[in-house]
Amino acid sequence: THEKLCRFIARESDSVVVSVGYRLAPEHKYPAAYEDCLSATQHFLQQLQRYGVDPARVIVCGDSAGGNLAAAVSQTLAGSSQLPRLRAQILIYPGLQALDFNLPSYQQNRGVPLLFRERAAFYVLQYLNGNAINLEEVLEGSHLPIDVQLNYRKWVSAE
Repeated sequence: THEKLCRFIARESDSVVVSVGYRLAPEHKYPAAYEDCLSATQHFLQQLQRYGVDPARVIVCGDSAGGNLAAAVSQTLAGSSQLPRLRAQILIYPGLQALDFNLPSYQQNRGVPLLFRERAAFYVLQYLNGNAINLEEVLEGSHLPIDVQLNYRKWVSAE
């Protein structure tokens, strides 16, 4: 789905672009996509010389669920001393949190096509466990124990 865009970015930025065809939900639940992206990135970083890529200029990028995967791969590799450090991450409308679908941004954009609030929660559930049985609980915010909610409140809250 992104081949033309990747070719455009490669041509216009005179860069090497590697696009990972990771396994998709609901057939392949978490962490399949993450493992595919991490494995591909690690392999690429180990083979930079073969591809003629400057180790100081490697960036990971993704949009939507791919933005989530790029962020997760970046976090995982940040502590690695065996591989070159990533220069940056580019996250384009990434899905970064599924703790609270009642934050102001979800409320303000709840009816904005293409990714309605309910649809975003549905896709998160598909990614995590392959079904959306608990969609109403997730939308209400009752899918997490209170201790988990309190623990993450400093990062995920309306304040």
